[in-house]
Amino acid sequence: MQRRIFCATAALAASLCLSTGAYAQTKWDMATAYPAFNFHSKNIEQFVQDVDTATKGSLKITPHYGASLFKMPEIKRAVQTGNVQMGEFFLVSFQNEAQMFGLDGLPFLVKNYDEAFKLYQAQKPFLEKLLDKQGQVLLYAVAWPPQSIYSNKTIQSAADLKGLKWRVYSPTTARIGELVGAQPATIQEAELSQALATGVIEGLITSSATGADNKLFENLKYYYNVQAWIPKNAVTVSKKAFGALDKSTQEAVLKAAAAAEQRGWKESREVDARSIAALKQGGMQVEQPSAQLKADLGKIGATVIKEWTDKAGADGQAILDGYKAGK
Repeated sequence: MQRRIFCATAALAASLCLSTGAYAQTKWDMATAYPAFNFHSKNIEQFVQDVDTATKGSLKITPHYGASLFKMPEIKRAVQTGNVQMGEFFLVSFQNEAQMFGLDGLPFLVKNYDEAFKLYQAQKPFLEKLLDKQGQVLLYAVAWPPQSIYSNKTIQSAADLKGLKWRVYSPTTARIGELVGAQPATIQEAELSQALATGVIEGLITSSATGADNKLFENLKYYYNVQAWIPKNAVTVSKKAFGALDKSTQEAVLKAAAAAEQRGWKESREVDARSIAALKQGGMQVEQPSAQLKADLGKIGATVIKEWTDKAGADGQAILDGYKAGK
């Protein structure tokens, strides 16, 4: 009798162990500053589903949209310190930390998505190396639509930007504001609508998607499609968290990330067209830049690129050389 009880108990214990092992689950949180309806967020949603499917639920990633977990400027640091396992952040916002992060914010270095992707390929090894030193693994990066000028008055030349209350989100946008004599104000995307409604800012450079998402046509009249640059969001994971995964799970995450990158770049192109249409529908005047404005901005761009190259040193020059060779 005792032997039977012992055997039954042992069998039950073994069964529980197997059951626990079968349903062992790793849970990650992911911080992002953008609303759930933004195309970057939708791409994240699909990435999370792909990881869940590929790992059969053994890795669960929970995205936290709209800066609900950390504000945009805090997300990168939160991943570095392990306060969150994953995060999405706007690369150019961290140019003061390292010039590498500001590369895709250089004015008029690229003219279209194809050139922007080639620039990314030249940048990627250096970006991965930098993030690795900071305890992060680059999973993927996706471009925003080209950045263009929004204003509440007509802009025919750079001189028309003088004195304008100008929203900045990176060292480059701040420098452009300085060069044209605008009045800079650092405003995060989540604060845009309020800043415009209260007159804190009167103009800015941002994407068509940001303009449509935040209904900038409610406060601004003009959109000048200057396509100044095509910046990127990066999605990273804590090196420690990624290293704790078994090899098959790591491979599943990287495969899902590669798909997210390809899907995101394609979607960005489509979002640009849809967003410009939404701006028009909202009553905003969508204009092409005048010849004078293009010439003025070209000179400003050349100044900013030269300044960046001087600061970025050998790595920066190597990326630009690699990009030009691949064009």
